[in-house]
Amino acid sequence: MKQGKEVENPESRFFTVLLAAAKLPGVRIHREAYLRSALARRCSEDEIRRAIEETPAAAGIPVEVLDKVANDSIRYESAKVSALSAAAGIPGFFALPATVPADVAQYVGHMLRIAQKLAYLYSWPDLFSDEGDDVDDATKGVLTLFFGVMFGTQSANAAVGKVAGMISEQVAKKLPQKALTHGAVYPIVKKVAGYLGVRITTQSFATTVSKAIPLIGAAVSGGLTFATYLPMAKRLKKHLAGLPLAEPPHAVAYGDVVDGEVVEDHEEPAAAAHAEQLDADTTAVKLEEPQH
Repeated sequence: MKQGKEVENPESRFFTVLLAAAKLPGVRIHREAYLRSALARRCSEDEIRRAIEETPAAAGIPVEVLDKVANDSIRYESAKVSALSAAAGIPGFFALPATVPADVAQYVGHMLRIAQKLAYLYSWPDLFSDEGDDVDDATKGVLTLFFGVMFGTQSANAAVGKVAGMISEQVAKKLPQKALTHGAVYPIVKKVAGYLGVRITTQSFATTVSKAIPLIGAAVSGGLTFATYLPMAKRLKKHLAGLPLAEPPHAVAYGDVVDGEVVEDHEEPAAAAHAEQLDADTTAVKLEEPQH
């Protein structure tokens, strides 16, 4: 009985899917190769070299240029994940046991791909180590927060801003291990992971139903995937682009993280960027389920 509860735990469920998706071929983005390829048409060789050695912000690349590159990557990943989802829907109902787990993993894998691409464009450090297939706890934590932003949670917005502030303050360009694993941000990571475990299950169920009818299900599944993936990728892009980390380095003052809050953000991205600083000052809030 205890084991059944553990399996059904939304937080554990999300981390299981995340780690499985991170091991899929082609999911991990090589930062240097991506930046060189993505910036090639819009930046000089000197700007690209400095963006790789330091950050795109340190290279002086305007956010407007990075936005265009980000939009290209979002379009590419959205089209790719939608095509894969549609293809998985073609066999119909009898193939569901084989296709649905793979489809969910592919979907999360493409969320990971776009999260890495956007992070590198907007001056975040390498998220994955080149050593082995394991995902360290800090990377798992920041990816969870990125997913939270994609799903519209205000606490994830505030926590990502906090982590970005820590990165901008440290000399070594790496993720703040302590904050993400057992420090101020860690409780938010756990709450967001639990929230995402529920949301991803709901989404995968909707996709499962759409696959039940061959061919028609394929079209519906691909359309459903596109309709959910594209706005989530755009939401993350807006948030990362609006952080001072994406601009030339300077002193930044960040608010406190909203402790334990997981609230779905129904505001427009631009308004939410301003509202999150006010939310960050809230010291006691309740965990809320999203309102639909």
